[in-house]
Amino acid sequence: MRNRFSILLVAIMAIAAPAKAYSAVEAATHTINVGQDKVAYRKLGTGRPLLMVNRFRGTIDTWDPAFLDELATYHTLYIFDLPGVGYSQGTQPDSMSSGVEVLDGLARALNLRDFDLLGWSWGGLLAQAYVIDRPGRVRRLVLLATNPPGKNEIPLQPEFLERALKPINDLEDEEVLFFEPASSFSRESAAASRARIRQRSGVDERIPSNQAQFDKYFKAAGEFHADVDGRRGELAETSLPILVIAGDHDTSTAGQNWFPMIGKMQNARFVFYSKTGHAPHHQYPGEVGKIITEFLAR
Repeated sequence: MRNRFSILLVAIMAIAAPAKAYSAVEAATHTINVGQDKVAYRKLGTGRPLLMVNRFRGTIDTWDPAFLDELATYHTLYIFDLPGVGYSQGTQPDSMSSGVEVLDGLARALNLRDFDLLGWSWGGLLAQAYVIDRPGRVRRLVLLATNPPGKNEIPLQPEFLERALKPINDLEDEEVLFFEPASSFSRESAAASRARIRQRSGVDERIPSNQAQFDKYFKAAGEFHADVDGRRGELAETSLPILVIAGDHDTSTAGQNWFPMIGKMQNARFVFYSKTGHAPHHQYPGEVGKIITEFLAR
């Protein structure tokens, strides 16, 4: 009798348990035509749309699933690969203006209105260019581990460049590129994040790995920092709500480069993490996801 009761109880609990409505690891890959390009994207979650622009060499596979799943609780996420990158086909943008065209074309193809925008690293540069060049399209902007337009005092560090251009990065590389190797907690977070990301097979196969692709990223970033269009001044003047999240040991886009902008921007919030590198949202996926959700809900 006891065994029958136990079996019945397990069955009832299984029925009562809420089904998981989303999972970044399981999200299907779709394609959509954007001009002459075919852009690959994934959609997951429920709520207000959040379009997410990835880092240098990033693909839709390289976002941490724990971070995406946290955000997807309250937002409909759209992650995508640039044309010529990852699962997408077409011409990789080599300027911020061409990147803005791709981003705007994608948002319109997906019929996104009153949407929020998030950019990480190189994607944060493009996200800033987009909100400045296409004012009124975005409701709120989140910038993860990225830098403002114009000249920044702290450049890319040699230890970043030594590893960032390898065709394939191992865990030790990622500790330097995205985390803080001097912190045992950060190293443990690096290993955990890498394991979550690689629940999908073939992640490394889609990551941009040739110099021609690298050069297009660098050309666009160089234009952004030359800032002949004056985007730095426009960023300081915009009333758009902006959230900046950074680590204090970022060897790529030092968070300290935002310090000259503090006190000049009109509607910005800044969050800095100690003993954290270029991926605060991979070191603290749940916490950073909640901070972003709170900001976007205001």
